[in-house]
Amino acid sequence: MSTILITIGVITGITTLLALLLTFADAFIADYGIKKILINKNKELEIEGGNTLLSTLVNEKIFIPSACGGKGSCGYCKCKVNSGGGPVLATELPYLSKGDKENNIRLSCQIKVKEDMEIEIPEELFNVKAYKGVVEEIVDITDKIKFVRFKITSNDPSTIDFNAGQYIQLTAPPYPSSPEEVYRAYSIASATKDKNHINLLIGYVEDGLLTTYVHQHLNQGSSVNFTGPYGDFYLQDTDAEIVLVAVGTGMAPILSILYELIDQKSQRKATFFFGARTKSDLFMLEEMDIFERELPNFKFIPTLSRPNAEEEWTGEVGRVNNSIEKILEYSDAPREAYLCGSAPMIDSTVDSLLAKGIREDKIYFDKFD
Repeated sequence: MSTILITIGVITGITTLLALLLTFADAFIADYGIKKILINKNKELEIEGGNTLLSTLVNEKIFIPSACGGKGSCGYCKCKVNSGGGPVLATELPYLSKGDKENNIRLSCQIKVKEDMEIEIPEELFNVKAYKGVVEEIVDITDKIKFVRFKITSNDPSTIDFNAGQYIQLTAPPYPSSPEEVYRAYSIASATKDKNHINLLIGYVEDGLLTTYVHQHLNQGSSVNFTGPYGDFYLQDTDAEIVLVAVGTGMAPILSILYELIDQKSQRKATFFFGARTKSDLFMLEEMDIFERELPNFKFIPTLSRPNAEEEWTGEVGRVNNSIEKILEYSDAPREAYLCGSAPMIDSTVDSLLAKGIREDKIYFDKFD
């Protein structure tokens, strides 16, 4: 038995040593020289080779979404690599669909720039910028959700332009429970006309590194760093009737959309189906009253999945898609739907909306884990 343990120990030691030597050689011996990256066939970068594609682009102020800080565990940092990326790595495979692989989609955090490359990224990413800010307000709106308001303090840029429904990526610096920076995406909850502030709704997730930082370490006056805006989930410029659906902190982009409708003095019919567990999990109710006063054709419909008997709840009960099935009428008229929440909620709600006559290409959603 001791011989087996010694053998295992020796093999493990040799493997570890080889890995360290390869890391050392790649970091300090390999010299890839100056490489060129052609982006979207019209923008060329000359950079020092050797870093990951993700970090190389960030160093050039081109910010690709990455919720895991480049560790290859989120799958957000996809881009199209037409040449120069080398073979697809095993670390990428869990995040690449068959269609991704057929269309040269890769994880930019896993590719090292070792040769000239040609890539494609969404044009809107050239508008993403890095911001500094300060916390003006941070309050508990439920026992697990905080409302956070940042004031932009950076000089360049000093304001932010975004579409109602988009998101930012917030950075948490190293702190006792997290030795490294971490990044997470949060939908913007503020009005697009306020270009000096960003509002967020941040729920607490047990063992979540960034949510723990916000809920336990972030205070009024704290400095923050974030990048944005990101995302193709935003209010479309049409006159169609709107169906809004969210649960929990998924309310954030819906708030931004509703503020936008007020600023537009919109007459569009809009119904907001919001799901929560209990009455104590409902929030922003004063804002909903304001929206119902300011928007003549807006209605807020909260639904509780687990109402307590002592709360004397007389509203809708069940999951949010149950309320849609009960209340929303079938129609062939043009309608759009905007959904934000967990994947199971989105999937069940899409089915309910399709059954009510809303076209699949008019259902826009933002899923979060």
